[in-house]
Amino acid sequence: MLGRCLWGAMLGGMQLALYLNRLELCCPPQRLLVAMVGDLVTVGGLFLLLGLALACGSWQVLQGVISAGLGLCLLYGCPGLYPESPRWLLATRRTTQAKEILLNLAQGSNTQESEAQAALEELDNASHLPAAAQISLCALLSCRNIWKNVLILGFTTFIAHAICHCYQLAWASLDDPHTTFYLSYFLSAGSAGLACLFLCLSVDRYGRRGILLLTTTLTGIASLILLGLGEYLNDAARRTFSILGLFSSHAAGSLSIFFASEVIPTVIRGKGLGVILALASLGGLSAPLLQLRERHGSFLEHIVLASLSILALLCLMLLPESKRKALPEGLRDGELYRRPSLLRRAGGSEGRDAEGLTRRDDVPLLSTPNPAS
Repeated sequence: MLGRCLWGAMLGGMQLALYLNRLELCCPPQRLLVAMVGDLVTVGGLFLLLGLALACGSWQVLQGVISAGLGLCLLYGCPGLYPESPRWLLATRRTTQAKEILLNLAQGSNTQESEAQAALEELDNASHLPAAAQISLCALLSCRNIWKNVLILGFTTFIAHAICHCYQLAWASLDDPHTTFYLSYFLSAGSAGLACLFLCLSVDRYGRRGILLLTTTLTGIASLILLGLGEYLNDAARRTFSILGLFSSHAAGSLSIFFASEVIPTVIRGKGLGVILALASLGGLSAPLLQLRERHGSFLEHIVLASLSILALLCLMLLPESKRKALPEGLRDGELYRRPSLLRRAGGSEGRDAEGLTRRDDVPLLSTPNPAS
């Protein structure tokens, strides 16, 4: 048990590090595509896991096969193969290491060395962000806007990952338990893949906040229909709404994690995103806990989660829009990254940074045109 806990903790740390590096190494227009491609690879791993389980036959052989595959991660220690995030290095005043990595990236993209050196010489004056060691607990506790964004997105992520298994109960009426297991597994993994494709096609067009509101609304509607009208629906209708709930909850969970990675400042992005992923894992614990109780209390649990998903809709309106905007670097950038107050005019002096530029989100809640960047 101790070994399995250590195994899970290391896998969680690997997932967090890979997600952060993918996000921070790409340009703003490519962030969504890179994140969703990573999620699609994860979905492909779910299908591969099922094939490996059928081929291996026993969990001991399966454990050995997976461990052998993870041995490739030892190659990450090779110099230059797995670079540190230069954005994080600059945000924490590790300018020398950031220059070396940026120079290697520029050489790999066929950029002229003279132009790259001229651009790197400006980093000494441009990196005015506080070092990570200077961020105290009092400074973090005083960042009310950052905490608000983290708590709202963490709450939405928890609900989305906790309510997924509630939609799989509609398939429990099948006679063959093996058919029930494999069909539920395929539906869960397939809906996650479709959700990633849907996010790729819609989020850059309609905005992070608008699509998150839509998917959370669909999750709540599917739950309310299954709870209130489940006895009056036939099997086909009940399973249709179950698939809709699976799809929307997977989309809401994946988009919440991506949204959080864009609004949390670079200097604390690892800590903040780690909290979000921990809440996602905590929400996923509801499925095995319900199975241990032999599904007693599943109806009440579904009611509570559906009510919380409706409550999350009101909280999501307080989030800023991060589409095609630069990632916030320091705590001050994260504090200024918010929606304008409903009671104050957005053109005031409040919310402006040292250069006189505001990071407030002045676009409507649901209609989100592309901002100039």
